[in-house]
Amino acid sequence: MIMVLAVVISAALSNNFVFAQTYGICPFLGVSKKTSSAVGMGAAVTVVMVVATMITYPIYMLLVALDIQFLEILVFIFVIAALVQMIEKVIKKISPPLYNAMGIYLPLITTNCAVLAVCEITSNALVSGAWEPAIIAGVEMNFGFSVLYALAAGLGFTLAMVIMSGMREKINHLSLPKALQGFPITMVTAAFIAMAFYVFTMVNVNVGG
Repeated sequence: MIMVLAVVISAALSNNFVFAQTYGICPFLGVSKKTSSAVGMGAAVTVVMVVATMITYPIYMLLVALDIQFLEILVFIFVIAALVQMIEKVIKKISPPLYNAMGIYLPLITTNCAVLAVCEITSNALVSGAWEPAIIAGVEMNFGFSVLYALAAGLGFTLAMVIMSGMREKINHLSLPKALQGFPITMVTAAFIAMAFYVFTMVNVNVGG
């Protein structure tokens, strides 16, 4: 249970991909204007993170065994792109309004560095030329923990999107100086939220001592 908690806190809070590691900033800023679209984007990114991790984890071990691990980024991007295409078609079929709200940012999940980062972090650990599980918060990232890390990272990304969208919806009703309207106030808001998330970096759950 402690190991599970360590992985979840690390991925979702203390090392939040948006506020701590600044991954996935483009969709974070572009699709966080409304809570509904923010939740949809967060859910889509979470699904891609989890499924991509499930696929790329064994693929990376195979690449290492074949001594062609230098192709990992290319292979990972192909896997992510295929998943995004499938999810895009599903969302377009099930919820056209959500599909339209996401706009260009939905296919751009393919190049969302947060998704690629999850695959890299959970699989990329070479020791003396051989593959060994990566270690996060003192936990060896075997297949199960890697999927859990991807899920928690996706939930952390969704949390960041929802918080930001809620703040932006409230800001839209404020009377702001012209110099702060639009992008400036958005960045100021994101900075304050990131400062709040900094509190979680003080929570050190490390089962490795």
